[in-house]
Amino acid sequence: MDIRWKQPGHPRTRVNQREGVTYLSFPLLENTGIVVHGFTTRLGGVSRGIYESMNLSFTRGDDPEAVMENFRRIGCALGFAPDQIVCSDQTHTVNVRRVGREDCGNGITRPRPYHDVDALITNEPQTVLATFYADCVPLYLVDPGKKAIGLAHSGWRGTVGKIGKITVEAMEREFGCRPEQLCAVIGPSICADCYEVSADVADAFKKAYAPKLWERLMYRRADGKYQLNLWEACRENFLEAGLLPEHISMPEICTCCNPDFLFSHRASKGKRGNLAAFLMLR
Repeated sequence: MDIRWKQPGHPRTRVNQREGVTYLSFPLLENTGIVVHGFTTRLGGVSRGIYESMNLSFTRGDDPEAVMENFRRIGCALGFAPDQIVCSDQTHTVNVRRVGREDCGNGITRPRPYHDVDALITNEPQTVLATFYADCVPLYLVDPGKKAIGLAHSGWRGTVGKIGKITVEAMEREFGCRPEQLCAVIGPSICADCYEVSADVADAFKKAYAPKLWERLMYRRADGKYQLNLWEACRENFLEAGLLPEHISMPEICTCCNPDFLFSHRASKGKRGNLAAFLMLR
């Protein structure tokens, strides 16, 4: 498949194929040596139609047995079982929840006992954090020293609310993490060229960011609409939280530019499945 990369050579993203499943990984996280991680593509599952083929959502109308088989397949490829997964309950909040082994299976093999959670953190090995996407931004956080991890879903509301920074602060509070020791990956999501937003969204960012920064995050088109750079906004949120620039890996692939490879809500006009980000301490 011809993948459209935003940067030639894509040194920050690796395409993997294992057990018939194609997924993405990130050298910055691989080099920590303490995590299992991945970001799914559309390839390697059993779902059909608009969900073809690696759909990881039980809530979009797909056959639940097909979705469970997809979870089994990606788990086999990455090295975990579905009953180790802890799922978010994404509603575009900035709420962060600490989870552990007692939460494993939530959202997969049993109902979640929580709601409105867009970020998960843990310091317990073999607990697989999972968040879900089809244009929004996945944020991975790893502290190699404290052996703690975080995974956050950042749409425009989460980004303007600075969920990346809030997740870092939660890891500081819960695990004693220091921002300058964290490694962060801003994962595959919609790029600025594809992300048209209305004036009300632009106004929300204008209120949340300093004028010079806001001007770098978006530009106004002749028709009055704006193009928004979520990637750079997430990076700025991490920098504000105290992360070092060299510890932040930026995206190299846009979901909307690659609708046959990655699910995109915008490209499909909402007729799609879900991608997933996974992160686990070894």
